[in-house]
Amino acid sequence: MREQDEQSRVFYDLCTMIIHILGSPPLPIPFPSLVGPSLSASPSSSPSNRTSQISPTAFASLFLGISLALMLFGSVIFVVGFILMPWVIALVLLFYFAGLVSTLSALGRAIVSSAASLPKDVQFSFPNSTC
Repeated sequence: MREQDEQSRVFYDLCTMIIHILGSPPLPIPFPSLVGPSLSASPSSSPSNRTSQISPTAFASLFLGISLALMLFGSVIFVVGFILMPWVIALVLLFYFAGLVSTLSALGRAIVSSAASLPKDVQFSFPNSTC
């Protein structure tokens, strides 16, 4: 129950972030620049000036790349599952067969041990049936 509540909360938070990102206009978003302070153009640049802007096209391309990566990994997982499915079925059938042999063995042992425990003087008589 607690796991489901935590998963629901995480899913809700994720949906809230996506709605917030999509609801606000994707105008230039500051990202830290990869250029270090020693490689900057002016010697008087401060850390606040070392941010680059991302365009709406780049922002859309980021989401496109993320979705393509998820689709690619999903397809790869599907193919791996499709290839492994005969092995899983064979393993299930092997365990089913082993269970069947074990059950028949236990049944045979029960019949043999009950027949061996009968006294020797007991004789079985079958009624004569005439058709």
